[in-house]
Amino acid sequence: MTSKNTICLWYDGDALDAANFYAQTFPDSAVGAVHRAPGDYPDGKEGNVLMVEFTVIGIPCLGLNGGPHFKHNESFSFLVRTEDQAETDRLWNAIVSNGGQESECGWCKDRWGLSWQITPRALLDAVTSSDRAAAKRAFDAMMTMKKIDIATIEAARRGQAASSS
Repeated sequence: MTSKNTICLWYDGDALDAANFYAQTFPDSAVGAVHRAPGDYPDGKEGNVLMVEFTVIGIPCLGLNGGPHFKHNESFSFLVRTEDQAETDRLWNAIVSNGGQESECGWCKDRWGLSWQITPRALLDAVTSSDRAAAKRAFDAMMTMKKIDIATIEAARRGQAASSS
């Protein structure tokens, strides 16, 4: 690894599968070195994949196959800013349709339990607007959603009902 600061993510034997999925799904993502265990360890055998170096949208990560002892939870998530509804839909659907699950307000989990916030820039702009009434309307609209619908957020920001397509 060349980065001084790397996110270490714990997996139960499937770090390489996760790294390959991230590399195929997200831009500026890739699988790097795969390190095999030099000897037996509590949850694996010599020669098993122990660590996988990968990047997710330019962020260096290390997948550690540490066994079933620790699970991912919502206290850690990747926030992915999307530019439009097509990108939002593509990323959300890729995660959810690959054994993941929907959550609330633009959050979802992948099949390994890692949380993702698929967040359109339009949502961030709306809820951080200096127009506090518009920000509240957009925020209230977001609170009713699973996957973010940009047209509904923008309509709420303007104080209008979203038009149905």
